[in-house]
Amino acid sequence: MKRRNFITLLGGAMAAWPLAARGQQQERMRRVGVLMGTAEGDHDQEGLVSVFRRTLEDLGWKESINIHIEYRWAGVTRRG
Repeated sequence: MKRRNFITLLGGAMAAWPLAARGQQQERMRRVGVLMGTAEGDHDQEGLVSVFRRTLEDLGWKESINIHIEYRWAGVTRRG
């Protein structure tokens, strides 16, 4: 094999290597934080969370596959 052909072959392999490595990477997991101003167990707010999840799924976001949602509830209790 001539030197020029070897260098061309080696250069082509090096140029294609990053493309092959990128093809094996998975999509990055996105994180979303949801802060609710009421206590966890408020039926109205749980309905809104359900609609939120369904809307995300309709847009192609699947929980635990390409999105992670963390919910935080205020849980405010009043003492008299």
